[in-house]
Amino acid sequence: MNIELARKTGSAALLPLEGKVALVTGGGRDIGQACAFSLARKGASVAISYHASAQGAEQTVAQIEDEGGRAMAMGADLSKPDSANAFVEAVVAQYGHIDILVNNAGGLVARKTILEMDLADWHAVMDLNLTSVFTMTKACLPHMRAGGSIVNLASLAGRDGGGPGAVAYATSKGAVMTMTRGLAKELGPDIRVNALCPGMIDTDFHNVFTKDEVRNKVAASTPLKREGDPQEIGEIVAFLATEGAGFINGACIDANGGVSFS
Repeated sequence: MNIELARKTGSAALLPLEGKVALVTGGGRDIGQACAFSLARKGASVAISYHASAQGAEQTVAQIEDEGGRAMAMGADLSKPDSANAFVEAVVAQYGHIDILVNNAGGLVARKTILEMDLADWHAVMDLNLTSVFTMTKACLPHMRAGGSIVNLASLAGRDGGGPGAVAYATSKGAVMTMTRGLAKELGPDIRVNALCPGMIDTDFHNVFTKDEVRNKVAASTPLKREGDPQEIGEIVAFLATEGAGFINGACIDANGGVSFS
C-alpha cells in the first residue's frame, strides 16, 4: 500500500494508526521488520531499534519512506537502561510522544541444557528477552499517551517449554507472558498490554537454531501444514495496536497454525 496516497485520500479505514508513534525493538529483520512495515502501513510513524542488524534497520527505514511513511532507526543495547532511555529520548525528540511499544527484541542465543549452561549464559538469555522488556517499558511509560498499546513478543515456547536446549529461552518467554498480564492490570485503563505467542515462523531464528527435519516435522504437524510468515505476525501486532482491539487486554494470543491451543 502506498501510505502517502492513502493519506491524500483521507481514508481513516486505511490508516487507523495515523498520528500515532510506534517503537519496535529489534526491527531490523524478521518479525520486528514485519511489525514495522505493518504499523507504518496503518499510518504510524515508526522508530526501530537494532543491535546487530544495522543494515536491515536501514533497509526497513528506506522501504517505509519509499512507501510514503515516516521512520527512523537507532542502535541500542536494551539490556542497559541508559541505552534504552537514550533510544526513547531520541524518538520523543523526533516525534514528540509515544503511543505504541512493540517489545520484539529477543533470541535463543544458543541451545544449551541446564548442565551445559553457566550463570552468564542464563543472564544473557534473560537480559535479551526479559530485561529488555522491562527497560523499554519503563523508559516509554512517561511519554506514552492515554489510549496507548504495548505488544510483547512471547513464544509458543513459553507455553510448552520449548525444544531441546531451550529451557532458558522458554522460561524468559513464559515470564514475558506473566509480565504482560501484570502490566495489563497495572497500566489500565490508559494503556493496554498484550502478548503474541508465535509458533514456527520462517525466520533467521530457525535458520540458525532449528534443523530442517525438525522444521518440516513441526510444519507438517500443524492443521495448516506450513510455517508462518513474519508478515502474518506483523499484521496481528499492528491490529492489537488499533482501536479495533480496544477490549483486548492482558491476552497472550497464539499464532502457531493450530499446532497448539491455549
